[in-house]
Amino acid sequence: MSDPRSLEGTGLDEAWVTELVERTLAEDLTGGTPLPGAPDLAVAHDVTSAATVPPGQLGTADLVARADGVLAGLPVAARVLTRLAPGAALTAGAADGDRVARGDVLLTVRGPVRALLAAERSALNIAGRASGIATLTRRWVDAVAGTGAVVLDTRKTTPGLRPLEKYAVRCGGGSNKRMGLYDVAMVKDNHVAAAGSVAAAVAAVRERAPRVTVQVEVDLPAQAVEAVEAGADFLLCDNMPPDVLREVVALVAGRAELEATGGLTLDVARAVAETGVDYLSVGGLTHSAPILDLALDLRAG
Repeated sequence: MSDPRSLEGTGLDEAWVTELVERTLAEDLTGGTPLPGAPDLAVAHDVTSAATVPPGQLGTADLVARADGVLAGLPVAARVLTRLAPGAALTAGAADGDRVARGDVLLTVRGPVRALLAAERSALNIAGRASGIATLTRRWVDAVAGTGAVVLDTRKTTPGLRPLEKYAVRCGGGSNKRMGLYDVAMVKDNHVAAAGSVAAAVAAVRERAPRVTVQVEVDLPAQAVEAVEAGADFLLCDNMPPDVLREVVALVAGRAELEATGGLTLDVARAVAETGVDYLSVGGLTHSAPILDLALDLRAG
């Protein structure tokens, strides 16, 4: 496999990942103040390892899955480890997006034991969080497989971790249609009330940001028709049961993309997808995903 630290194909920004690694390690080692320049000085802030592990002792550790799931965040976790152990040797046993089983070795690292132990929790927090999101996303993707519907995330992400969490959704087979307030205009009921009508709200957005995609939130079939006729690019169909969604699909007739959201569960995901909507957006992918249980196991000797 390629270098486990490589960000190629992830869509993650190099500078952002570097900042995340520094911030995560500083949170654990120094209480948030910037890390000392030399790795050995940073490692010294792990009082337990500094007291119990001889300086210069080398060891090998395995990043292991303690549960079945989908892997995500491995390159970032690998960078956490090598930030404190720059010369460590890494061998990947899996790649982001892979389905993994309990007991699988995902990454093997050989380097100074003090450094590995000092970086352990930070690496596990990142990979466990990202892999948990990827694992839950894959369950939704599997639930709607064959319908043509795409599973989307939302802006309901952990503050400061949005790029990682949305990347994890992609690792699980989902997609990101909206990264923030800047790349898609979402016209909700409060915007309509402020502008005076759906048409006025859409026109105002078109005038101010002509290249931005415009989505309108609708609760009823009549609102869907109004939004399409006002020029919306896609509609957020909020809390509509399958029979109403089918009606909206027929009324819109391909003039805009349709996204179902609100009250969705895995039990009803396929029924919703089979109505003909283009997307299912699920806030729970990021705000409620449990971590995937991972461990860093140091080998004896």
